[in-house]
Amino acid sequence: MPKYVIEPDLPRAGALSTSELHSIAAHSNQVLADMSPRAQWVQTVVTDEKRYCVYVAEDEQAVREHGRSGGFPVSRVSEVMTLIDPTTGQ
Repeated sequence: MPKYVIEPDLPRAGALSTSELHSIAAHSNQVLADMSPRAQWVQTVVTDEKRYCVYVAEDEQAVREHGRSGGFPVSRVSEVMTLIDPTTGQ
């Protein structure tokens, strides 16, 4: 399945408490369980004002459905075309 990077806006995301992050993740997990196997959450990077979420999903619509169903505002969805890391340059 394709991999996607999702940019959901979340003002003050970097200031969220551990409890708040737990609640968000638990809710996301429940929505994804109901959608299985169409989408899978891989990880999220949290910055001051945004989250960058990596998903594996059958298509962009599945990712957007997760956002709508979970009440997560999805600003942008981008399909990952390739991955590189330091070993790419060796």
